[in-house]
Amino acid sequence: MSEALSARRWARLTPIVFITYSLAYVDRANFGLGAAGGMAADLHISGEQNSLLGALFFLGYALFQIPVARLSERNAKSVMFWSMLLWGICASLTGVVTNLALLYVVRFVLGMMESAVLPGMIIFLSHWFTRAERSRANAFLILGNPITVLWMSVLSGYLVKDFSWRGMFIIEGVPPIIWAFVWWWRVDNHPHEAKWLDPAEAEIVSARLVSEQKGIPPVAGIGAAFASPVVVLLALQYFCWSVGIYGFILWLPSMLKQGSAIGIVGIGWLSAVPYLLAALMMVVCSFASDRNGRRKPFVWLPLLIGAGCFYGSYALGSGNYWLSFALLVAAGGAMYAPYGPFFAFISETLPRNVAGGATALINSVGALGSFVGTYAVGWLNAATGSTHLSYALMALALLLSAVLTMLARGHQSAGTLARSS
Repeated sequence: MSEALSARRWARLTPIVFITYSLAYVDRANFGLGAAGGMAADLHISGEQNSLLGALFFLGYALFQIPVARLSERNAKSVMFWSMLLWGICASLTGVVTNLALLYVVRFVLGMMESAVLPGMIIFLSHWFTRAERSRANAFLILGNPITVLWMSVLSGYLVKDFSWRGMFIIEGVPPIIWAFVWWWRVDNHPHEAKWLDPAEAEIVSARLVSEQKGIPPVAGIGAAFASPVVVLLALQYFCWSVGIYGFILWLPSMLKQGSAIGIVGIGWLSAVPYLLAALMMVVCSFASDRNGRRKPFVWLPLLIGAGCFYGSYALGSGNYWLSFALLVAAGGAMYAPYGPFFAFISETLPRNVAGGATALINSVGALGSFVGTYAVGWLNAATGSTHLSYALMALALLLSAVLTMLARGHQSAGTLARSS
């Protein structure tokens, strides 16, 4: 019964959440390629304005995390349905704007519409997968990130070449609108609502999830959770991590173009390489974490490796393009590897009544880090005419993230919080 149950859940749900998160990531990663492919020139966007446009998405994304997560705790199915419809429309509108002011608005609103994706999906998976499975389930969700950038970088390069940057944005905004209806048809909020599950199987899943909550010290409410030392540390950790990873995602095509005479299609292919390694490392890291039963070492060690690779690329200067590129590939893979264990650590540290809100807070602070990373990296590249200081910034951000991970304490901090409350 247990094995049959596990097979049914994985086969039904993980492809759906993977595709949903993949579609969300198209609109975060294709902006840099669109900017490099003619948007900046056509709309007369300066380097500093381009940095702000890249970052505005994350400002809208950050501001709505917590209220959307609370709604997702009640009904993730409905929240994600409307989110997909609206972000698909906004994504396509990016391709029809004719002035900078309207583009600012569209980027901000697009971030608002996608704010439900990560906290909502993490909450959804916590209702379906047990502690022993959660790192892998989270990893299959977030695999949508590097794998999307992998194929999107290649496809978008061809779309820009054949249909211009406008056509690329319009075409890539349509799939989430269609997928919203597939999501509504295939997904249920909880095991006991799923008609495709035998009632006895649904009861087993629900009972296991309830029993796991008994081992987590209670927390009085969301305000007390926000004051938890572990939540504060993880929020700061995710801020620093996001500075590195989103500075990398948004501006990698531009950084590769600066040091090479390769055309936009070639840049698209080169931009895809780090994400192939990232996908492999995410799977390996999440499986190892579930098998080992530990989370923190599988977070801080890859981040430390990523910091070292960025520093190595910075130290090389402009003298060796291809060695610098190899270090960027390694840095990209290392940055992505810890996602599964990281979000499993959050849900296993705090009880369900506050875990969703805490995840949203941490992700919201991470979104602010994404704003800072995309703006700072874009600004440094434009102001200095070089990528070297950007690499140094991302190396420092990942180093701080690794140190903060080491300092975070799981149940102990939650237990102290519960007693004080």
